[in-house]
Amino acid sequence: MTASVSVGEKKEFVRWFLKKYQMKRRECVWILNYLISHETLLNNVHFVEEAHYCPRAMIMSVTTSSGIPFRFYKGSIMTADAEKSFHDLRLHPEEDMYIQLNFQMMPPSPEYLAVLEENPYMPKYLQINEKDKMIAEDIVSESLYSFQVEQLKKQIDKAIDDNNKEKFMELSSLWKQIQHKEM
Repeated sequence: MTASVSVGEKKEFVRWFLKKYQMKRRECVWILNYLISHETLLNNVHFVEEAHYCPRAMIMSVTTSSGIPFRFYKGSIMTADAEKSFHDLRLHPEEDMYIQLNFQMMPPSPEYLAVLEENPYMPKYLQINEKDKMIAEDIVSESLYSFQVEQLKKQIDKAIDDNNKEKFMELSSLWKQIQHKEM
């Protein structure tokens, strides 16, 4: 995630997003287009995850998302009225606005990752620290390795069953390399 995202990068992302996705509420398209044409506003916009923790935030969803169509948060007030949020944007252009976009993000698009920022209001107990990331990466690596070893064993068994000596020799060589690396 990026610490500081330029207005140009945000504009480029919003344009890409509006071309690629259809919003559940047409007012969301209006708001995003309004942001593109007002650099002062866009300068104070931050694309984050879990925006509902932020003091001033909008959540918008595309039609293919199971997320809520639209929410606006300001302090303790929450509303689904997009006009109120638009009015607040125009009245307070100098205030930070945190926007969460609910859309298909698996795998995450490079366009989105380029503008995604850390949510400074995310509770600490929900944040993933570096140690947790390393542990998760180790688990994934070990699982992938185990899966690949099992697949190799199955391929060797199949080569034996098919009486395919050439394939068996090729796979056995690969097996020996793996065993040598483990030592």
